[in-house]
Amino acid sequence: MGWVESLQRAIDYMEDHLLDNLSIEDIAKQAHVSEFHFQRLFTILTDIPVGEYLRRRRLTLAAQELSHAGSRIIDIALKYGYDTPESFSKAFRKLHGLTPSQARKSQGKLKSYNRMSIQVTLKGEDPMNYKIVEKDTFKVVGVKREFNCENGENQRVIPKMWDDVHADGTNDRLFSLNNGEIKGVLGVCVDKRDKQPELMDYWIATAHDGPTPDGLISLVIPAAKWGVFEVHGPMPDAMQKAWKQIYSEWFPSSHYKPAGSPELEVYSAGEPWSPDYYSEIWIPLK
Repeated sequence: MGWVESLQRAIDYMEDHLLDNLSIEDIAKQAHVSEFHFQRLFTILTDIPVGEYLRRRRLTLAAQELSHAGSRIIDIALKYGYDTPESFSKAFRKLHGLTPSQARKSQGKLKSYNRMSIQVTLKGEDPMNYKIVEKDTFKVVGVKREFNCENGENQRVIPKMWDDVHADGTNDRLFSLNNGEIKGVLGVCVDKRDKQPELMDYWIATAHDGPTPDGLISLVIPAAKWGVFEVHGPMPDAMQKAWKQIYSEWFPSSHYKPAGSPELEVYSAGEPWSPDYYSEIWIPLK
């Protein structure tokens, strides 16, 4: 089964169990990947976290019931996972812009988030420049923070981490310490499936041969066959576009799959907001 089919199977599983207390672990099993990588892949391709997709779908179906069924609001709230009418009303209003009572009386417009279907389009007019390289283990040094992948916390907080390392001088220090084969400052995503599957470590680091400098910590990156993809353009849009293109176009047309070990974003010296800024994405392959 290809990864596109696996992802669609997981989405179908979510749809078939919308009224159940779904866990990311159960969903990810349908795609045969870890919770971390399923949430990461889902968000890259759809631009929303798994939890937000489930919330939108449940509240879409709840709105349909309010419009056409005679069930009490409290019964609909409980059916779609809300313990109280108040929590249901708050979530409903946030999504639809009106209360459940107003929806029942057709006093406004409702939003409909429909069942998702993954469709991959292979685009030839926008080629990707990449190479395949093999590397032994190597060490990086830097700083790390732990993030929760649920509800997209990592997407919101990681940019703040980058702001912090630029402001306190850590970014410049890492560039000065860079003496390994990979040139630049790295963003490293590390799956913590063996400890707490919903968590990830994000490192801002650099390849460094030698003792770990004071105030920093080290991480050994496993030996791997890597897909190295060129990224051209200003941050963060160019990087986000490249991730989506890799998973929606390159993987479906290649015989490789992600290996599941740490992935790297490699940032070169220069102005990240420049239209000709150069960076790379390194993905371990199997």
